[in-house]
Amino acid sequence: MILVDTGAIVAALHRRDRDHLACRRVLEATREPLATIWSVVSEATYLLAKRRIAQDRLLALLETEAIGLVPLGREDVPRIRELLAKYADLPMDLADAALVRVAEREGIETIFTLDRRDFGVYRPRHRHRFVLVP
Repeated sequence: MILVDTGAIVAALHRRDRDHLACRRVLEATREPLATIWSVVSEATYLLAKRRIAQDRLLALLETEAIGLVPLGREDVPRIRELLAKYADLPMDLADAALVRVAEREGIETIFTLDRRDFGVYRPRHRHRFVLVP
């Protein structure tokens, strides 16, 4: 499974984004299941607010399960808090902390993100570093 971050979703759905083609190709070519979390969806729909068609495409990807949704529960909160404190100097946002937590919990190694600076710094418990695409 590959976890999908906000910037990659926005770029894939917004034709004028400079990373649109690269992210679109990843969405179309990836054979592994893609998944994300609600906080990423929330950020992406906010960033696509002036692009109603792109927002609708995102929701269609979720509805058709082209991108799955991974749940978070109360048991994930302590680790999310740890991550937010550990990376406060970046600062890490809630969506990133939740993605790292889900990756740790599910043993996921790959993140589809444009945020190479931050995800290149994050060190999940289950591996030395993430594999980042594109």
